Parts: sequence; C-alpha cells; structure tokens
Amino acid sequence: MSDRDSNSFVWFLAGLGIGAVVGVLYAPRSGEETREVLLSKAQEGRERVRQHARKAREQAGDWMDRGRDVVSQQKEQFRAAYEAGRQAYHETTAGGNEPPSGV
Repeated sequence: MSDRDSNSFVWFLAGLGIGAVVGVLYAPRSGEETREVLLSKAQEGRERVRQHARKAREQAGDWMDRGRDVVSQQKEQFRAAYEAGRQAYHETTAGGNEPPSGV
C-alpha cells in the first residue's frame, strides 16, 4: 500500500471518529433512549426479514407444487403416447398386416 493510500485511510478513520463523537454530542435523545430506539429498529428489521423469508418459502413451495404438476402431466402424456404406439404396433403385427412398402 502506498503512503498516499494509507494516509487517505487514516484521514477517513479520523473523520469517521469525529463524526461519531459529534453525533453523540448533538443527539436529541439520551443514550438509553437511543439504545431503545436502535433495539426497536433492529427488532423491526428482524421481523421484516422473517416475513420476507416466510413469503419466499411459500413461493418456493408453490413453484415446487407447480413443477410437480407439470412433470406429472408430462408423464401422463408420455404414457398415453407410449401406450397408443404400443397398441398400434400390436394391432399391426397381430393382424398379420405388414407395414406399407417403402417404410
């Protein structure tokens, strides 16, 4: 790290410290009130995160259910097509019919 970069970082830290001190000195509330407000905001944020997580979990469950439905429908369509082809093959071979020439 060059001297210029380290010097800039030191000034940044100094400004951060001065800003924190000025903020505490001019705060409109006492320390206890400020802590209560911060705790309250933290709890609100935690609850908001829980709500978003719950919604995301529900949405993921819905997507999984839809995915299962689509896979199930595709399976049924494949089975029906397979059975139809199998039946047609058996009808063609069981009746002694030969496939048309050229096939």
